[in-house]
Amino acid sequence: MKNKIEKCINCKLCTKNCDFLEKYNMDLSDFSKKEDLAYNCFLCGKCREVCPKDIDGKAIAINMRQKKVAKGNKKLIDKNYNMLLREKNPYIFANYKNSNKKSVLFPGCNFISFYSKTSKVLIKTLSKYDIGVIFDCCQKPIDELGLKEDANKNLQRLRDTISKENIEEIIVVCPNCYYFLGEKLDIKIVTIYEKLKELNMGEKIKDTCLPLYYPCPDRKEKLFFKTITPFIEGEIKDSFKDTQCCGLGGCAATKEKDIAENMAKSVSLVGEKELFTYCASCVGNFRRKGFKNSYHLLSLILNVDEEIPLGIKSLMNRALFKFK
Repeated sequence: MKNKIEKCINCKLCTKNCDFLEKYNMDLSDFSKKEDLAYNCFLCGKCREVCPKDIDGKAIAINMRQKKVAKGNKKLIDKNYNMLLREKNPYIFANYKNSNKKSVLFPGCNFISFYSKTSKVLIKTLSKYDIGVIFDCCQKPIDELGLKEDANKNLQRLRDTISKENIEEIIVVCPNCYYFLGEKLDIKIVTIYEKLKELNMGEKIKDTCLPLYYPCPDRKEKLFFKTITPFIEGEIKDSFKDTQCCGLGGCAATKEKDIAENMAKSVSLVGEKELFTYCASCVGNFRRKGFKNSYHLLSLILNVDEEIPLGIKSLMNRALFKFK
């Protein structure tokens, strides 16, 4: 990481394209020396997208977070993250009762929280094709807090199950799970859209012009989105390209509430009446911040009409799947 930072030419493109860096009037070179701001970064990857030297601010932040954890005797001493750690380190709503299949669905945390009805339809339909389901957290939030050892330890439950049940394929719904688990597991990982196409399931979205929001992990390569394109007949509008993040990235919202609020509300300023995406967390946060016409593509493809909960009910939905 040090060698990468030394390539910085102080062009300030990262500063101009990042609300966090702009607030503190610093570039990535400055940021690499500010360990006290490690948890204020949204880990959205925007800085790397515009950096002519391919310097990765996300990697800088995570590296500093890991150093802080190491100094804290491998613990994160920050009450702002107590609730998150209690739930996900390890994940208290894990459910592996229906994991004994060659192919298993891994819906992740937030899709089942906001789209419980769609999740139930999906799980029931896939079960007809002898596809199981695992309810667990991919551990990306824990890893990004700098708790790398804890994340790997918690992931071992999934690795052990894969080995014990001879699972050959994991089907993911969430782009965060897709990229994170793709680096952590030695197993075939496909998106739910690839599986739906394979099984000849789902309806095509026929909107003539679709205002699409690309979630942070998929914004650059769009590998996840490419698996959705067979279900979209109309034109794609990259209307929200200037929105840096939905405001939930990197668990930074607790440190930078104003920035997070502005990020989430920025989609309302674009002028579009609707927003479509494939990240449940993004939909939930945009709706919480006032953009009610935010929709998840999977519900549309499965033709499930669902009112998503905003508040404690979303957490209750997540908890209920522990007993499914």
